[in-house]
Amino acid sequence: MTTTSIPLGATDKPRRRKPKLNWNGWKFVGPFMVIFAFVLIAPVVYSIYLSLFKEQLIGGNSFVGLANYGQAFTDPKLWNSLGRVSLFLVVQVPIMLALSLIAALALDSARLYLSSFFRIAIFLPYAVPAVVATLMWGFMYGTQFGLVKNINDWLGTALAPLSNNWVLTSVGNIVTWEFVGYNMLLFYAALRVIPVDLYEAAELDGAGAFRIIRSIKFPALRPAIVIGTIFSIIGSFQLFNEPNILQSLAPNSISTYFTPNMYAYNLSFSGQQYNYSATIAIIVGVATAIIAYVVQLTASRREA
Repeated sequence: MTTTSIPLGATDKPRRRKPKLNWNGWKFVGPFMVIFAFVLIAPVVYSIYLSLFKEQLIGGNSFVGLANYGQAFTDPKLWNSLGRVSLFLVVQVPIMLALSLIAALALDSARLYLSSFFRIAIFLPYAVPAVVATLMWGFMYGTQFGLVKNINDWLGTALAPLSNNWVLTSVGNIVTWEFVGYNMLLFYAALRVIPVDLYEAAELDGAGAFRIIRSIKFPALRPAIVIGTIFSIIGSFQLFNEPNILQSLAPNSISTYFTPNMYAYNLSFSGQQYNYSATIAIIVGVATAIIAYVVQLTASRREA
């Protein structure tokens, strides 16, 4: 009887080779990530770095930690500007979104004649650059020239849209005129993707126009309304062009700290306080992100 010897290790299972990493996906997204890092991440990191330093008479630019943030939280000018844009946000954004919603529903109703013309006409102001729009409205607001002066001469009134009591309303009017068309198109696009079967089923059940709007269109518009609200919140805290251009027409009504962005801009380019300006920018950016996140989270919970 013969036996065959089995070599040592012959019964062991063959070792699996580790799969090689596939870098093809990164080759596609790599250029974008590089641009994203230089355009967004690098400026934010550098701003945070600047906010931790302070230019002093003795010692030059020295590390001060969170001292700039402590100064900012007790700065009345910053709180004044934040309160102003918060008031602007609470009043102007609902009015603008309501007008956009009404326009979108009117265009979607199929009962509006020349709907294509009205859609383009309402959207057209968004295509006008903010600088041009502000100069145009500034000419109409002027009490020494333009439309308001003519109205005052004809009616014997004393309208002053750029006075202390009305300047924020005038700025809100410009912003509303500019962005109603953008939000209208956002809502109108959401309405156009609603299946026709839902309308047909609602008509068979005897639902009227208002019931269709409340039960079909409003639920379909919720995501678009949330997006429009978030964009409007961000835009409110970024308010800069309109008051900055109107400042030359109303220097007594529009201060250098009328909005947080104007305050940071003037601190940096007029006051040469780059470190404190970066601190203001970081605080406003974080506040904007928190408010936008709260709005999104609230909307998500309501949908759930």
